[in-house]
Amino acid sequence: MAFSKQQLQKFADLIKIEISDEKLDQMNIDSVVEWLDKLQQIDTTGVNPMLNPAEHTLPLREDVVTEPNMREKILANTPDTTGVSRGYFAVPKIMDEE
Repeated sequence: MAFSKQQLQKFADLIKIEISDEKLDQMNIDSVVEWLDKLQQIDTTGVNPMLNPAEHTLPLREDVVTEPNMREKILANTPDTTGVSRGYFAVPKIMDEE
């Protein structure tokens, strides 16, 4: 199946991209379409659809605290000590209130 230059330009317009005439001349869309046609011809009878390529579940571990109460060590790493006395990190304001 060969696409004309006009058809390729229409596809580009439909998906809201601009392609120059020089680029359209260089594009080899026909080989991609031929490859997709070959994929359509593959016999997949008896093959169950795969919803997820990783069909196994991840191993779970028990949620156990290994190093309790590290609050002071963690808060010691902050460059702005404004909120340390209250137990939180102080960060720069990023949004203006209106």
